[in-house]
Amino acid sequence: MNRTGERHSTEGSRAGLWARVGDRLIVGGATVGDEGRDGEIVALHHEDGTPPFGVRWSDTGRVTLVFPGPDARVQHFSRSGRAAAPQR
Repeated sequence: MNRTGERHSTEGSRAGLWARVGDRLIVGGATVGDEGRDGEIVALHHEDGTPPFGVRWSDTGRVTLVFPGPDARVQHFSRSGRAAAPQR
């Protein structure tokens, strides 16, 4: 965040990884050719939206606590439910 409290991170930036409930966490695959997984962020554990996140995985429907690694990125959605354009 900058001094005015505005978030200025870009999608996928490690230095500013944050999310809101309803955003999508995308995690890269463990091996070449593995598509990885994605899930909806359903819970936050910090007021500023930083990890860890509660994530409902699209492939299993299970909710787990996730501490995202360097292969993870967050796809942010606007309040209308549409994917928000990455900020630069």
